[in-house]
Formats: sequence, C-alpha cells, structure tokens
Amino acid sequence: MFPLYLSLIFMVIIWSFSFVLVDIAVEFIPPLSIALYRFIIASFSFLLIDIYKRIKKKNEKNSINEEIIINKFSRNEWILMILASFTGISLFFLAQYTSIQIIGPSLPALFVCLITPVIITILALIFFKEKLNLLKILGFIIATMGSFFLVTGGDISKLTPESPNFIGYLFALTTPILWAIYSTVTKVISKRISSNTMNKVIAYIGTIELFLFVLISGELAIFVQNIFNISLFLSAVYLGIGCYVIGYLIWQNSQKNLKSLKVASFLYIEPFLTLLFSLMLQRSESIVLWNIVGGIIVLVAVLIINYEKKN
Repeated sequence: MFPLYLSLIFMVIIWSFSFVLVDIAVEFIPPLSIALYRFIIASFSFLLIDIYKRIKKKNEKNSINEEIIINKFSRNEWILMILASFTGISLFFLAQYTSIQIIGPSLPALFVCLITPVIITILALIFFKEKLNLLKILGFIIATMGSFFLVTGGDISKLTPESPNFIGYLFALTTPILWAIYSTVTKVISKRISSNTMNKVIAYIGTIELFLFVLISGELAIFVQNIFNISLFLSAVYLGIGCYVIGYLIWQNSQKNLKSLKVASFLYIEPFLTLLFSLMLQRSESIVLWNIVGGIIVLVAVLIINYEKKN
C-alpha cells in the first residue's frame, strides 16, 4: 500500500507544476492548441509503447488481450469512453487552460483540487451507494460556506458578468464538475478494462476532439506555426507524458485499489504546491487571503466528510 501512496504524492507534484507551466505556455499559443499539442504527444507515446511491445515480444499476451478487449467494447462502454474523453480531456483542458490564461495558475488549482472531492463524494453517494450520515451533512454545509470564500475571495462581484475575470472564474468553476464526472465514469469503466487500455483509448478520442475544436476555432495556423517551438515541445512532453501517461495511470490505479474519497484527498495539497511554484517563478496571481481561507475551510469540510469512525 505504501508504494501506492508514494506514487500518488509523485502524481500530485507533477500535476501541481503543470498549472504554472501552462501559465507560461499560453504566452505563446492559445489554450486549445496547448491541449492538442499535449495529447498528440500523449497519443504518440501510447503508440510507441505498443510498437515497442510488439518488436521486443514483451507482454505479448497482454497486448493481444488489450486488442481483444478494444474490439469487444460494448456500446455502453464506448459511450462512457466518449463521455470520459470530453469531461477528462477536451472540455476539461479547454476550461482549465483558459481559466489559467485569464486568472493565473493558483485559483484554478484551488477550485479543481478542493471542490472536486466534495462533488466526487456526492457522486459516490449516488452511484456507489456510499452512506450519508449527520457528519457528512455537516461537512457539506461547511464545504458550501468555504466554497463561497474560495471562489469569490469574499467579493461576490467577481462572479458577475461585469467582472473583468468573469469568464476565467466561470471556466475554473466548470473544471471540478468535469473532473468529478470523469473520475466517476472511469471508475466504472476500470472494473472491466485495464487502466492503460482505458487511458490510451480516451487519449486517442480526446486528441481527435481537440483537433476538431482547434479547427473550428481557427487556431490551426497558430498551432502549425509553433509546432517546432522547443519551449512548447518540452512543455507538451511534460504535460503529455508526465501528467497524462504517467499521472493518469497512477490516478486510475489508485481509483481501482482505494476508495474514491481517499484518492481525492491527495489533491488537497496540489493547489498549495502550485501557489509555491508560482511564487518561486514570480507569476502574476489573482489570489487573495480569503481565497486561501476558503480553501482551508473546504479542506476541513472534506476531512469531516471523509472521516470514518474506527470500531
């Protein structure tokens, strides 16, 4: 069990820095193009892994089984895969990267990492029949109060259309909802399909979706012009291989072997690491004291929700 927790800590660290890296990358190309670059690298990595397995004759049995499973996906599994690709890749990274571009890296990290566990808990109560008691109800009430300060920083006008960062906040607020749906859907899929196969197929579908989004938005020319930019290439490698191929595999394996709430709890430290990285690299921030206070309140609330009395 210890190696599993250690891998989750590693995942949180690489995910934390990704917010700051994207904040730097959006100075060169738009958010959608960064996301597409990331998943082209991720998809190409999965392709190379499969080619390597075939050439070296290693894990041949597993490779064959994966192909059989892909060919035998049920209609419902394909629907869930497509839903996961939208909520965990194309729509998720469009929302997250756009919010980072507008309001900086730390607030989007706070939103997705601290609000997501609350939503995951609600979905777990609905779909996995986890029990609701008075302590959990109290936790939800506290989480609601904390979320107000976390999101608004004590200033409700930030959520009005007149606010200059309104779109950034709106996109940031959608990310925990999308990630919670993605986590719940993939937890269902992983009961039959291996994490590697699932992540690979979702990455392929998500890459196609992002390409269509880039095409529709008219960003394709900008994307092509910057495709050989060394800084963007290294960023895409970090985001595609580090954050997705490795990070998502750790996340899915953890979801399979641990309770959803325990895995989600490792996200609590992520926004604070992101803030630390952001300050170290002197990035501009929209974060204020009340955002942090709200984050701490939500953190306490999630701990209350996840508390399990030992017999």
